[in-house]
Amino acid sequence: MLRPLHLVLIALLLVLQGQLWFGRGSIPDVMRLRQTLKEQKQQNAAAQLANDRLSAELHDLKDGLEMVEERARSEIGMVKPNEVFVQIAK
Repeated sequence: MLRPLHLVLIALLLVLQGQLWFGRGSIPDVMRLRQTLKEQKQQNAAAQLANDRLSAELHDLKDGLEMVEERARSEIGMVKPNEVFVQIAK
């Protein structure tokens, strides 16, 4: 005849097996989470690529505007508002 301890151990074993196959952290749940993680990494890589592209474009625009301003100052004497233009004759 089974003792109460054996019944408790068998019940505990059944509960643990149930968690392994059907509960949180079960094998199907882990597989689903791995797939979700893979998809999220792909989305992150695409977003990072777009961010890098936009950052490079922003850098080009900043440098481009600085170069245009420098050229306008030297070639046509551009002066911004609230600036004082001083010309030194040689």
